Amino acid sequence: MQAKEAVLRAVEYALDKKGFNLKLLEVHELSSLTDYLLLISGRSDRQVQAIAENIKLEFKNSHQQLPLAIEGMDQGRWVLLDYGEFMVHVFQEPVREFYDLEGLWSEAPEVPLERTEA
Repeated sequence: MQAKEAVLRAVEYALDKKGFNLKLLEVHELSSLTDYLLLISGRSDRQVQAIAENIKLEFKNSHQQLPLAIEGMDQGRWVLLDYGEFMVHVFQEPVREFYDLEGLWSEAPEVPLERTEA
């Protein structure tokens, strides 16, 4: 599976758990670490954990793919799932605003997402 196809599946898996304010940034021209950053917001620690867990389980069960690293799952304020070619950041909205990854990666083009958010 190509990186873009995979990260678009992650979008679907996040929307299944009512993730909102999704942004997909294409960073391969700006970073050697990854090709895409997917930013997702959740309304509570439980929702952040549920979104991240759903993405992890769907990739494991449907695609036999595990993340290279997971950070922050215990607290549920900001969870990072690192799949190498793409990284998923699931935040509580105040944490997302504080760290402002969109501002940090402001030069990265945003990939339009077709499906509307729940």
